[in-house]
Amino acid sequence: MSAFIEIDHVDRVFPLPNGEEYIALKNIELKINQGEFISLIGHSGCGKSTLLNMVSGLDRPTRGGVILEGREIKGPGPDRMVVFQNYSLLPWLTVRQNIALGVNRVLRHLPKGERRGLIEQHIDLVGLRQAANKRPGELSGGMKQRVAIARALALRPKVLLLDEPFGALDALTRGNLQEKLMQIVQENHVTCIMVTHDVDEALLLSDRVVMLTTGPEAHIGQILEVPIPRPRQRLEVVNHPSYYTLRNEIVYFLNQQKRSKQKIGQVSQAAIARHGLEKVNLNIGFIPLTDCAPLIVAQEKGFFKKHGLEQVTLSQEPSWQEIARGVATGRLDAAQMVAGMPLSMTIGAGGKPSIGIITALVLSRNGNAITLGNKFAQQGVCTVEDLKAVLAQECDRVHTFGMVHPASMHNLLLRYWLASGKIDPDRDVSLTVIPPPQMVSNLKAGNIDGYCVGEPWNSRAVDEGLGYVIATDLDIWAGHPEKVLGVRENWVAQYPETHIALVKALLEACEYCDDRRNREEIIDLLCQPQYINCLPQHIRPGFIDPYRCGNGKEPEFLQHFNQFHLDQTNCPGRVEGLWILTQLARWGYTPFPKNWIEILERVRRPDLYGEACRQLGWPDLEPDRRNFKLFDGMVFNPDDPIGYIERLTIHRDFSVQEILIDDPTTIAK
Repeated sequence: MSAFIEIDHVDRVFPLPNGEEYIALKNIELKINQGEFISLIGHSGCGKSTLLNMVSGLDRPTRGGVILEGREIKGPGPDRMVVFQNYSLLPWLTVRQNIALGVNRVLRHLPKGERRGLIEQHIDLVGLRQAANKRPGELSGGMKQRVAIARALALRPKVLLLDEPFGALDALTRGNLQEKLMQIVQENHVTCIMVTHDVDEALLLSDRVVMLTTGPEAHIGQILEVPIPRPRQRLEVVNHPSYYTLRNEIVYFLNQQKRSKQKIGQVSQAAIARHGLEKVNLNIGFIPLTDCAPLIVAQEKGFFKKHGLEQVTLSQEPSWQEIARGVATGRLDAAQMVAGMPLSMTIGAGGKPSIGIITALVLSRNGNAITLGNKFAQQGVCTVEDLKAVLAQECDRVHTFGMVHPASMHNLLLRYWLASGKIDPDRDVSLTVIPPPQMVSNLKAGNIDGYCVGEPWNSRAVDEGLGYVIATDLDIWAGHPEKVLGVRENWVAQYPETHIALVKALLEACEYCDDRRNREEIIDLLCQPQYINCLPQHIRPGFIDPYRCGNGKEPEFLQHFNQFHLDQTNCPGRVEGLWILTQLARWGYTPFPKNWIEILERVRRPDLYGEACRQLGWPDLEPDRRNFKLFDGMVFNPDDPIGYIERLTIHRDFSVQEILIDDPTTIAK
């Protein structure tokens, strides 16, 4: 069933006098059902009224569109009526005449008597029978607003749009009008969208409260369901068990937005060097894996130099821990990182000091697999349930599995996969951190029973007859973020133009990597001693050739096993970042951040990604903000992350705490 109103990936961009642009709203996506009451709330300047104007047709989106009953809104119409804060009544007309003005014009096809009856009906509807012949100057503010509501409803609109309709009224009048509006909307089944700054008003009237982040590039930060039954009475609403929890959640969201109003990377305060860049010599860390390809391609094909980065040194690092240490200490300007590392470093997961790291680019998706030693194949282990049975039989020994970093998708997906088969990854087995290039040797030596890692280290085990792939990450979560570009937040503050140049160079390299015509050449580049230093036959599976799992399975062509650019690969979406936070809390690495919206706003930066795309002349599309699920069917709702953790069968005890990170405006350079 399609939505009654669909706000479809709407951007609103305003030109500035200096020739630049101000992005007021970015990637607004919202579906509204018929008869639903939606409130838009956020700080002044976040674009609430702009969004309302685009639904009314008084303004047009720069990108995207607003659809009502399957048809795009291209201008104002009587099916959408607006009630403004300032009433907008004609002072020389009476109450009856102000209401009649629209009725006689829009509904002129109706008989005169029917129109007159409609006018009188709506005078009674808002309780203004005694004032029907009075002009606006003789009315109180509350009475004027009633006239505005009656005038809008008399046209029988499909949608009622309310722009802070009670903001100028005293508390008593406002309360009475809110009760009247609830009654009218309930009885007439009108779909409503209301802009408000009043948290209590939003909870009283709404089915859902849509909370917008602070601009520029304001977007939907959170959507709150209001599970209070209708019809509602004010006292019943206030006394509802969930009322103060809901109220506190909205207030907390607004306070987070107040703290995170200024983002690092928006303004340059540094001296500009050659090519308009502050710094042109960079040291970038990487791990020898197939999905380091964008960095190698950017270096070997000249994309770094094309964007003014004159000397880039690619530093092969021995482990992900060394990558984190190198970026934290400033030895590395930037690095290829596992997807969860910027978040874990920023919040100080595992009791470590907090270091602000941002990512404006996903370098790759997918590309991992879970490899088990051959002894499991001999025991008939083909599924996680089979593995559970074998572990139960061998409960007298500890089975150890390797992963590359606590915040890596290797660890989080391995844990998710094990837990889906009722294997507790902390109690039924032992997980240990091993650098990717050392996985095969540890499996061969019998130090571990299996591992989760990126290529070519799974194919290497298969080729050497040491193990077999029981599952790829396409089997667990196809399209998950795998490697990202990680940069210190204060580095971006010091070198903002350099950072954008770096993102642009890597974006073009990612596009080059996903053109399969280039893959043979890329294999030759990757196999060089200074990069992965391996035979092409270990990189080819999944990258070009059908993927080999071993254990007698036929090789299978996996179209998106190594994904670098297609299908919005590169945008660092916040929803997938939130999933990572839930898993870090699930397994006890960190409390779940009460201020998760603030943290995601700081760490995952679609705004900087979008700036790089626009400078390249590319579309700056962001992924949809929607529910998703992994292979086990458990739905992840980005508006209920705590409920998601609690629904997972196996998890550690966790707390919800505010995790304070440095004010970005005071970070030392």
